[in-house]
Amino acid sequence: MSARLPSWAWVTGLTTGAIAVVAVLAVQADQGTKPTASATRPSASATADAKPPSKPEEPPAVPAGSGTGRRIVYSLGDQRVWLVDASDTPRRTFKVWPGTVTPDPGTYTIGTRTEATTGSDGVEVEHIMYFAVKSGVSVAFSNAVDGSSPPPAASGTKTGGIRVGKADGKALWAFGTAGTTVRVVE
Repeated sequence: MSARLPSWAWVTGLTTGAIAVVAVLAVQADQGTKPTASATRPSASATADAKPPSKPEEPPAVPAGSGTGRRIVYSLGDQRVWLVDASDTPRRTFKVWPGTVTPDPGTYTIGTRTEATTGSDGVEVEHIMYFAVKSGVSVAFSNAVDGSSPPPAASGTKTGGIRVGKADGKALWAFGTAGTTVRVVE
């Protein structure tokens, strides 16, 4: 005659067996392939070719021979303006788009200032600050109301507007009150 096990023994045996199977599977999973840190690192050649993050480019220095004290410096060759404070520290510099008539190198002052008008090229401009006249053409800083840069002037058109970006025009307007020195350099 065979001995019959009570039902609780069967449940205990099945539970013990299930725990053993889960333990074996867990050990196998733990010993399987895993991603390693070396798999995610770039190769030595990739590291050697990588460039360090670049520092922001330093703005160009105020041109030598541009005077001293509070002034606006306009470089014809660089097509750039600097706003320089009374301690000779440049507060802002930016590129400009010159017209077809450029002032001669020298020292000028801001004269008439006009909030807004239409430029000789037909573009609505603001923050117009006149500082020179050459060949009967007034030379002034301004920015386009819509923030655009000027298109190339039509052949034979004489324009004296030196266009600046919209934010730069606002800063120039605040800095360049009537009587402010403008130093034009090569």
